[in-house]
Amino acid sequence: MKTARMIIDRDYTLARTEETLFSSFVEPLGRCIYGGLYEPGHPSADEKGFRRDVLSLIKPLNLTMNRFPGGNYTSTFRWEDSVGPKENRPRRAEVAWQCIETNEFGINEFADWSRLNGSDVMMTVNLATRGVLEAMDCVEYCNLEGGTYWSDLRRSHGYPAPHGYRYWCLSNEIDGPWQVGQNSGAAYGHLAREASKAMKLVDPTIKTVLAGSSNPEMPTYPDFDVAAMDEAWEQVDYLSVHHYISNLKGDTPNYLAKALSTDLFFRQLGGLFAYVKARKRSNHDLYISFDEYNTWHTVSGNERMEKPRWTIAPPLLEDIYTMEDAAALGSMLITILCHCDLVKIACLSELCNCISHIRTRNGGGCWVLPPYYAFLHFSRYGRGTVLIPRIDSPKYDSRDYADVPWLDAVPVLNDDGGVTVFAVNRSLTETLPLRIELRGFEGRYAPDECIVLSHSDPKATNTEENPENVKPHAGKAAVEGGMLCADLAPLSWNVIRLKSGK
Repeated sequence: MKTARMIIDRDYTLARTEETLFSSFVEPLGRCIYGGLYEPGHPSADEKGFRRDVLSLIKPLNLTMNRFPGGNYTSTFRWEDSVGPKENRPRRAEVAWQCIETNEFGINEFADWSRLNGSDVMMTVNLATRGVLEAMDCVEYCNLEGGTYWSDLRRSHGYPAPHGYRYWCLSNEIDGPWQVGQNSGAAYGHLAREASKAMKLVDPTIKTVLAGSSNPEMPTYPDFDVAAMDEAWEQVDYLSVHHYISNLKGDTPNYLAKALSTDLFFRQLGGLFAYVKARKRSNHDLYISFDEYNTWHTVSGNERMEKPRWTIAPPLLEDIYTMEDAAALGSMLITILCHCDLVKIACLSELCNCISHIRTRNGGGCWVLPPYYAFLHFSRYGRGTVLIPRIDSPKYDSRDYADVPWLDAVPVLNDDGGVTVFAVNRSLTETLPLRIELRGFEGRYAPDECIVLSHSDPKATNTEENPENVKPHAGKAAVEGGMLCADLAPLSWNVIRLKSGK
């Protein structure tokens, strides 16, 4: 039987994870908000229309922050439409998703919802079809105490205290031909520089996020990113990049290897950062805001054109996520941790219904799909200091990748002194024995918990009628001959937690 080995040394540290690594993305797309987070009249809705049953599934994720309001939605967003008395808010043609946006759920409603969830908000301003002044006005409305037109307007809307949002995205995917207001890297970078400079004059405490490539397959990547950073480097703090992986060709072994492309993307971006910083003779650093990522099988977006146009909150991009998606996402989460020295913000896309692992029925129930559990464990146990492991694993070749390790894994030294090992077995048919050697840890470490997500059918999922078809169960881990040993089931996501015996 093939075996994987891992060495974990307490002194071989990568970096601490930032709290903002455990974030999500919320956009008025399909039923993400309307019929998802917000459904007045639903049996579980509170007095503000927020679905309590959905919130009960989101709260355990312990999200630090949610990016809002988009997404492609942002490029025609007039933020002023979304504040004030609801009866006065205009309905707009939302061209990105060919829907009607009622603006019933806006900036202040999302602030209220986020407070209920205990999470912060990363705002996105529209630099695609609007400009510097509108971005400044939005910061003033959200962040200033009072005494100015926009801050006093917020106070008149019933919010005397500022929202105090720290993170601000400077538009979205502006490199994409699908985007209203697509721009070149240099022209966008110039605009973003001036917007960031002006927004920080309104509130010097904020951090701004430059929009980079929509995905690493874009024909303009990496030239767009370099040109934009060359213009805006000193005035911004992060570069936003996105990456989705899919199994459109039904090739599961190849699909499970696709996180290797995410890994390459991050390594390339690190090189671009070093290049631009050296080119500009700068002491300033940028970091990655990975503020859209997930698996996504309706990634072409053609589904929106097949639905009736100009309706309110039609069901869009509601992928049926399965066990194989949980394993593929697990590898993306491991990759994020393996680059936490560079990736400081990460927002799983999206939070409910659209490209999401939380699913609802209008007027009915809600349930979770298998990848929900991988992100739940990542957010619950991935906080701490990431260690650099030495891994020896059997490998396979797929259509697009060579030497793909069966084992994808990363250890985290948690703040309570314990160690968490996240591990994916990519083999569809074989159990993978894992042997882990711990070095440099004082005292006796013993298994505290072993969590396994697996199913005999890679396409297995959960439904409203059968919500627990795929769910985590307890596995086994033991110390044998000074080695931590666990057998990883085929196609499985595993969380092995160790506690100190001191």
